[in-house]
Amino acid sequence: MPIHNRFADLHTEITGWRRHLHTIPELNFDLPKTSAYVEERLREIGVDLLETGVAQTGMVAVIKGKTDTKGRVIGLRADMDALPIIEAADVDYKSTHAGAMHACGHDGHTAMLLGAAKYLVETRNFDGTAVLFFQPAEEGGGGGKVMVDEGVMDRYNVNEVYGLHNMPGGAQGSFAIRKGGLMAATDLVEIKITGKGGHGAMPHQAIDPNITAAHILLALQSVTSRNVDPLESAVLSICMMSNDSAAFNVIPQTVNLCGTVRTLSPEVRGLVETRIKKLVTSTADAFECTVEITYDRGYPVTVNHDAETDFAVDVANSIAGEGNVDPNVAPMMAGEDFSYMLEARPGAYIFLGNGEGGAMVHHPEYIFNDDIIPVGCSWLAGMVEARMPAA
Repeated sequence: MPIHNRFADLHTEITGWRRHLHTIPELNFDLPKTSAYVEERLREIGVDLLETGVAQTGMVAVIKGKTDTKGRVIGLRADMDALPIIEAADVDYKSTHAGAMHACGHDGHTAMLLGAAKYLVETRNFDGTAVLFFQPAEEGGGGGKVMVDEGVMDRYNVNEVYGLHNMPGGAQGSFAIRKGGLMAATDLVEIKITGKGGHGAMPHQAIDPNITAAHILLALQSVTSRNVDPLESAVLSICMMSNDSAAFNVIPQTVNLCGTVRTLSPEVRGLVETRIKKLVTSTADAFECTVEITYDRGYPVTVNHDAETDFAVDVANSIAGEGNVDPNVAPMMAGEDFSYMLEARPGAYIFLGNGEGGAMVHHPEYIFNDDIIPVGCSWLAGMVEARMPAA
């Protein structure tokens, strides 16, 4: 199944959808214009059922095949939200919303799923039901979890679920995927160290939390270098450090550290959390400071299921050719809330090459490559047709 000729015919129309969405980027769950536009397109397309207001501004579209002899249901997901970034790319469809930009290509993902919907409604060349999830709040809001918690998988009897993400740096129209952990768990750690403030010229009369913070900062790096198996993956980055001093000669009362933890397995995730808490507490105690630790578990590891990954690879090979599909790509330490859907149902998440060169996602000069639209649409529709072949 190469790229569908129909998607070549629809390319201009789908590109127009994508570029319009690009002009109206919205954040988190607050997607009134985006949702209204997507809803309007889905009603024009003629999906069989459309549920709106899911996870506040998300929606679920249902498309029935020509037959349904086995009661199979395949889910496809696209994220719709943007990022709080000021756009710097020189395009004629720039963001019209100050301080917001589609810097991760979610406009492209949404447009490609709309294109797949249009084709699936026209052809209905499958035996079963396709359920399309248009999801808000991937960028930190956990919209995928909210949709799952609201019962969409059970309500629509979804058997498997699939999604894709564009990837700058990957050859245009190529695919990359792996079984198991593809993207990392994303945890937040905040550490408040309290000592005793004082005059910088009389440190013996104070308990300097800066010194404690420095030792904690260095000690934490031993977690990934000395506690985690060298063949496993973990990142622990303290990215923010601040204190309550406003003068060069004042020892502060408190110091705050904040950072991110990324891991690719539940076991390593638990180990890192345990070691952070023990090291921070013992180091602070050694320097006679008190400490408050907040450890918030964010998105879980995005884990592709084995059999479903094989299916995803087969469809990708049929579109791009085996030489353009990497079935064992190195995992990424970025996170993705499609992980919640993959915890709820078997499935797979795949990367689609956005082209070499150009800015990475989450960059103000990032540009989604509209030339990959027919490829992405073909894979999304292809997963439905391959997993539920026409009776």
